[in-house]
Amino acid sequence: MKFLWKQPIWPRFLPTTWVVSCATLGPVGRIRKAPGTWGSVAGLLYFTTLFAGRIGDVGLIFFGLVGVYFSVAMCGEAEFRLGERDPGKVVLDEFVAMPLCFIGWTRWTDVAPNWAIFLTGFALFRLFDILKPFGISKLQNLPGGWGVTIDDTAAALAACATMHAGYWAWVTWGA
Repeated sequence: MKFLWKQPIWPRFLPTTWVVSCATLGPVGRIRKAPGTWGSVAGLLYFTTLFAGRIGDVGLIFFGLVGVYFSVAMCGEAEFRLGERDPGKVVLDEFVAMPLCFIGWTRWTDVAPNWAIFLTGFALFRLFDILKPFGISKLQNLPGGWGVTIDDTAAALAACATMHAGYWAWVTWGA
């Protein structure tokens, strides 16, 4: 099973400026106050402008998996080149995880406007990403880019599950 957590090697052949710029989303990760939050905002804008209402859940999951793999590769290599473990300025992991909060989001539009759904997903994602409950904190111990990316992916899926549970509770017992 250890082979599953190997760091992809293809980013080793890219210039350091490309790797670090990609992992930090250019200037976004260099914002001194709360770079992870800004990376999440960028991920929310990415989702709402490119994907929301344009692709179904299968497409969102597909692009999410591709994004997670890309993040594992680039964040792990950036971590190595910067000589730091999960540096705060590396925000590609938040960026690619954020859209995963919204798997199935169109089902919720009968009880809330889009802006409320997106704001709720963002807030829950940041809460779970910061607090790292449900064993999410242990995922950071995975090697390389896996540890950088998978905890954010789990936080996004926890946010998604929470919103689905909230929707279910609302339609079952609510209005």
